[in-house]
Amino acid sequence: MAVTKTQAAAGKSAKLTRPVANGKHAKVSSGAISVPYQKMFIGGRFVDSVSGKSFETLNPATGEVICQVAEGDKADIDLAVKAARKAFESGPWSKMHGPDRARLLNKLADAIEANREELAKLESLDNGKPYADSFNIDIPLTVKCFRYFAGWADKVMGKTIPIEGDFLCYTRHEPIGVVGQIIPWNFPILMLAWKWGPALACGNTVVLKPAEQTPITALRIAKLAHEVGFPDGVINVVTGYGPTAGAALSSHMDVDKIGFTGETTTGKLIMTAAAQSNLKRVSLELGGKSPNIVFADADIDAAIEGAYFGLFFNQGQCCVAGSRLYVEESIYDEFVKKMTAKAKSRKVGDPFDAAFEQGPQVSQEQMDKVLGYIESGKKEGAKMLTGGNRVGSDGYFVEPTIFVDVKEDMKIAKEEIFGPVMSIMKFKSMDEIIERANKTMFGLAAAVWTKDVKKALRMSNSLKAGTVWVNCYDVFDAAAPFGGFKMSGIGREMGEYALQQYTEVKTVIVAM
Repeated sequence: MAVTKTQAAAGKSAKLTRPVANGKHAKVSSGAISVPYQKMFIGGRFVDSVSGKSFETLNPATGEVICQVAEGDKADIDLAVKAARKAFESGPWSKMHGPDRARLLNKLADAIEANREELAKLESLDNGKPYADSFNIDIPLTVKCFRYFAGWADKVMGKTIPIEGDFLCYTRHEPIGVVGQIIPWNFPILMLAWKWGPALACGNTVVLKPAEQTPITALRIAKLAHEVGFPDGVINVVTGYGPTAGAALSSHMDVDKIGFTGETTTGKLIMTAAAQSNLKRVSLELGGKSPNIVFADADIDAAIEGAYFGLFFNQGQCCVAGSRLYVEESIYDEFVKKMTAKAKSRKVGDPFDAAFEQGPQVSQEQMDKVLGYIESGKKEGAKMLTGGNRVGSDGYFVEPTIFVDVKEDMKIAKEEIFGPVMSIMKFKSMDEIIERANKTMFGLAAAVWTKDVKKALRMSNSLKAGTVWVNCYDVFDAAAPFGGFKMSGIGREMGEYALQQYTEVKTVIVAM
């Protein structure tokens, strides 16, 4: 879900590079990758689940089993929360000064960077994304995220406030306590960093439940954190399913805050569980159906590159994917022709082979969901110009797909597909497109392509979205806050704003 590249900022998709062998971009062997940790990490140790159960994690490029991972549930969540509570209340973490937390976060960033190749291989093996993307995008952004929040660890501070009377009034920003965090499968390592970075910088302890589809890298990074010196219980990872482990974490009476990234329906369940238990703090980064708007005065070639990257990157499995692509009618036909040709040339295949740009969807379930949306688009009268099929019989690959003649009330125009399916629609005026772009329950991101600065600013101010890109797409930075309007979430990830999600403000008034 994130890129910070000069080419992306200029509206162009970047050329990805990776380590070379003998001067060639040789294929990386996924069969040679070993998975070092398959048990849960609780209280500084790898442990089996209390029930003794485990579950399979699959290679989405082949459908084959990678390994068995411990299946945690309520009993395991209880143990992890107790370990986190002990580390917060009576362990060294509660006594540790900000600069010391900063040093540990920087050490973790260094360890991730030193193990970049291994982590990128594990990420691509379990998630299916191209190894080049894992190596060149996900891991570097993860490292930058930890280093950014390391910089905040000794700067979490309150204010002195002048009030009436002879009193000293000041505020303290104190850590909330034990934080439960649930992350998705589309960017497993990066989402871990987005959650751990601000929580740990502020002095909280964490219990993380990674997505059941992609549990491997969270366990590896937990081990790295332990190796660089994080005290026992500060970081805990419970692998398992949402309805069991995730639900137990969301409703746990001794969890002080829950942070979730995922789809909106699950976000509602988590918010309900939090309210019905101990009214714990909640932050949610949820789904999107982002409008990507191209005006006739835009640099068309740059807009095509940006829109192509903004939809098809990560197999379309991005919450900010620009799946509602609006093009002004005077350039619509030219734009559609060029975009269709570009999509047809996209190579889909083995994520460990540099010859392919697009890997598989993360699971059979996700592939079936995407194919179901494609069938829905055809049945409701949209015209499919390219794609629409599964690629091969092994793994979960889907062709890049483009629809035109899409109406706003069609499922493919309203619902989050989370796959490589683009809908291109035409518009006539600025007032019209503002109304159409905002006519959605989501409000995560949007983009505008134009050379007219007045037009760009009016659109940016009018679009109801947490992030608006102008003449670019998918540009992220750890310093820039990210989150949604409406049903796209509550609160913000990244930047100084993320710290607000992980501290309580205490007011102290002293009689002088």
